Amino acid sequence: MRVTVTLACTECKQRNYTSNKNKKTHPDRMELKKHCKFCNAHTTHRETR
Repeated sequence: MRVTVTLACTECKQRNYTSNKNKKTHPDRMELKKHCKFCNAHTTHRETR
């Protein structure tokens, strides 16, 4: 059961990326370090609802 999730920057709260995850094996929220073009830096991006 894969779902598409949206990733938002924790610094500026912009929604920059989308990703897929398996909800059965990873029920909690995803966190990835990705580049934010608004902050112009690598920041932590967290899954939004």
